[in-house]
Amino acid sequence: MAAVPTVKLSGGLKICRVLNGLWQLSGAHGTVDEAQAVEDMQAYVDAGLTTFDLADHYGPAEEVFGAFSRQLKSRSSPGSAPLQGLTKWVPGRMGGMDRKVVERAIRRSMTRMQVESLDCVQFHWWDYRDKRYLEALGHLADLQQDGLIRELSLTNFDTQRLEEITSRGIRISSNQVQYSLIDQRPAVRMEEFCLAHDIKLLTYGTLAGGLLSERYLGKAEPKSRLELYTASLSKYKKMIDTWGDWRLFQDLLATLETVAKGHDCSVASVATRFILDRPAVGGVIVGCRLGIAGAEQHISDSLLSCSPELRLTAEDSAAIQAVTQRSGDLMALIGDCGDEYRN
Repeated sequence: MAAVPTVKLSGGLKICRVLNGLWQLSGAHGTVDEAQAVEDMQAYVDAGLTTFDLADHYGPAEEVFGAFSRQLKSRSSPGSAPLQGLTKWVPGRMGGMDRKVVERAIRRSMTRMQVESLDCVQFHWWDYRDKRYLEALGHLADLQQDGLIRELSLTNFDTQRLEEITSRGIRISSNQVQYSLIDQRPAVRMEEFCLAHDIKLLTYGTLAGGLLSERYLGKAEPKSRLELYTASLSKYKKMIDTWGDWRLFQDLLATLETVAKGHDCSVASVATRFILDRPAVGGVIVGCRLGIAGAEQHISDSLLSCSPELRLTAEDSAAIQAVTQRSGDLMALIGDCGDEYRN
């Protein structure tokens, strides 16, 4: 098995270019057996996919990661590939942001994840009018200096706030944003800034919750809750509706299928590879299938998407972009990255 490609963040942490997302454990995707989830994570690590993306508000995700990490250590032999856990801190909208509050949140994640320091903290903030985010980030930077955090990162911050934060001397390793063939807003402003400041983009929604797959090619538009049965499907179907319509989406899927057949791979692999090839993108977060059938194919698609064997040609990219350029302007319709959470 070829090694999964990695990328080094500014603080030195190496992560896989395909990250295993644990949003599934948030409770918004149905009931999950936690013990089974711990067991199922092993298949991803065995495949070389050792980087997990989680959050303090993804249900029991931090505890599940901690239990798996402890189990993995008991099984591992010397020289085994290390595990990386990138968590998020999403503070509530009320309350202070003094050092005690910030440190308490970080130590809570450390306890849950059963680690002595956090590989990466990805900070989210709800309202830019509330400038306490700068206070919180200052304390996080101090905790980083104290050794409790290795990489200090952001989640869903826009380019203007990235500029503001870095201008204060706070080193940001990455920003997690939505980036897909549907949502290409990071290419408008953010990529250029990130390239200039050694900030990697970690992208989610790249497969639109599974909508960017053969499963939906040639199918009638899903509209009911029964059809859009997970938080991801509902969320990204709304994004497709803003981007264009179901007919245009079908044109995109048909084009992706043609490209995929030319490379003997899946639509998902092509959609992921397209984003991995974008400037400033360090890695793509693909949701895990824990306790769900089809995990083997899911892992295989992820491995192929980041394999050097899959190289999209200029003709492939041109064919895909010929479709996406017919869509609406999401920067004009929504705003910069993350604005959908604040409008």
